[in-house]
Amino acid sequence: MHDTPLNIAGKTYRSRLLVGTGKYKDLAETHAATEASGAEIVTVAIRRTNIGQHADQPNLLDVLPVDKYTILPNTAGCYTVEDAVRTCKLARELLDGHALVKLEVLGDEKTLYPDVIATVQAAEILVKDGFQVMVYTSDDPVIAKRLENIGCVAVMPLAAPIGSGLGVRNPYNLLTIIENATVPILVDAGVGTASDAAVAMELGCDGVLMNTAIALAKNPVLMAAAMKKAIEAGREAFLAGRMPRKRYASASSPLDGTFF
Repeated sequence: MHDTPLNIAGKTYRSRLLVGTGKYKDLAETHAATEASGAEIVTVAIRRTNIGQHADQPNLLDVLPVDKYTILPNTAGCYTVEDAVRTCKLARELLDGHALVKLEVLGDEKTLYPDVIATVQAAEILVKDGFQVMVYTSDDPVIAKRLENIGCVAVMPLAAPIGSGLGVRNPYNLLTIIENATVPILVDAGVGTASDAAVAMELGCDGVLMNTAIALAKNPVLMAAAMKKAIEAGREAFLAGRMPRKRYASASSPLDGTFF
């Protein structure tokens, strides 16, 4: 089977699973689950996680070193363009000029649904400032294409609201986004279990980013391993091409052409 690797901002990755680093009980569990997932890109909420800005606190980079993982700073918890841009600039300072960031500008505290207007505005500012922007957005195909045209290196539509675990709620919008894209499309938010991740990959997504589904599982390390396998199985199923759906079954051993 031939498959091209995931390529984001000019760098290739073997794993198509990206994981978050929040909501674990401690750094040891964060490390163990990340290892089990096989992920090479780990996203970090700069406003909530210490990666060096607090010298007297445990540092995430001690268990997830930058020489092994691509650290993807994100703007989780930002509700304005100004906060999101400021957070990305802080991350660039803390990570010695690191330009790859995950942009999210939230519009509602209850659902954590994105403010797509503010997201577009922040993306324009960050791209012009030299950032390589992976952007969290709604599953609106028009907005997704606009973010791509701005210059975002990856577009990450939600499958369902952040932390909901509801799985892929609107596969047809995701299909439209994928079909029209020339940059990687990764599902971000809404995955609850391994089958959800497989569905996203079977649709043709280039990858899946998740945190809550792993961190809040009863056994996060085991769930991380399950997600790794689901991503791989979903990708292989997409490449293989599923059989057509039919209203009626067809016999495994047809009678046409047989002798009685």
